[in-house]
Amino acid sequence: MENISEVTEFLLVGLTDVIELQVPLFIIFTLVYLITLVGNLGMILLILLDSQLHTPMYFFLSNLSLADCVYASAVNPKVMEGFLTGNKIISYKACAAQMFFFAAFAIIESFILASMAFDRYAAVCKPLHYSTTMTSTTCVLIVTCCYMCGLLQSSIHVAFTFHLSFCHSNVINHFFCDTPPVLALSCTDIHINEIIAFTLGLFDTVFALFIILNSYLLIFIAILRMRSAEAKRKAFSTCAYHLTTVSIFFGSLTFMYLQPSSSHSMDTDKLASVFYTMVIPMLNPLVYSLRNKEVKRAFQKAVGKAKSSLCLLANKL
Repeated sequence: MENISEVTEFLLVGLTDVIELQVPLFIIFTLVYLITLVGNLGMILLILLDSQLHTPMYFFLSNLSLADCVYASAVNPKVMEGFLTGNKIISYKACAAQMFFFAAFAIIESFILASMAFDRYAAVCKPLHYSTTMTSTTCVLIVTCCYMCGLLQSSIHVAFTFHLSFCHSNVINHFFCDTPPVLALSCTDIHINEIIAFTLGLFDTVFALFIILNSYLLIFIAILRMRSAEAKRKAFSTCAYHLTTVSIFFGSLTFMYLQPSSSHSMDTDKLASVFYTMVIPMLNPLVYSLRNKEVKRAFQKAVGKAKSSLCLLANKL
């Protein structure tokens, strides 16, 4: 494909131009990003180190944490740089790379969320067949398919987007290189791009939500059949937190991508984007992991080992 663009770099408008808000926003976004990295990378490390967490559910959780880290890291550092230094210029290639990694791992996350819902369905509704249904090979195959779908679709988005000609302006009315605001800068016909983006987005959303909602519907039916009121309460509480995260993630993505370009309000889109680029990656470790007794036990065990190692080292010194 021949690149006929006259643009060599883009200027990101950012979230706000109010100078007084730059430092406070930098502090807030930095804290959110640090919590995201510590929470998700800590979760991956904890799952790797504790053999009792080597189960399908935690295998999916570790990949969810990885997806959160990557697509949050694709966006947040550049946003923080803009707040701190005022430098909101991003090169043409960096913009394409940012769009690729963000889109790929956002799609991967949506499919992993669906995989986690199916795993919970198999555990709650088919407990006797769980070990034969969710084998290690099956889990690896599912996650591999998630990554392949995300990387392939993202490649299609980036290829079709950056094959366009950008000659009207290089000012992106957003805080990162997302597809809709970049397409708005093109001086060529973007009808095909809009059809591709809408079709792939609709497929991803409908497919993932169908698996999630169908799985949780069957789980709720199974919960209602439980005799223990305490077991019902715990199960409903867990499902409610999972569905809250799913609702925010898919709700903001649907609002952003599954509407006609004429209906887009970039200021509103920015607010929606904050949820799935910054809030969701930070909340996932809390919602899916830190409320879990097994994770708490593994964390306390890891802390205990670390303290013992430090004491032995101190005694030797």
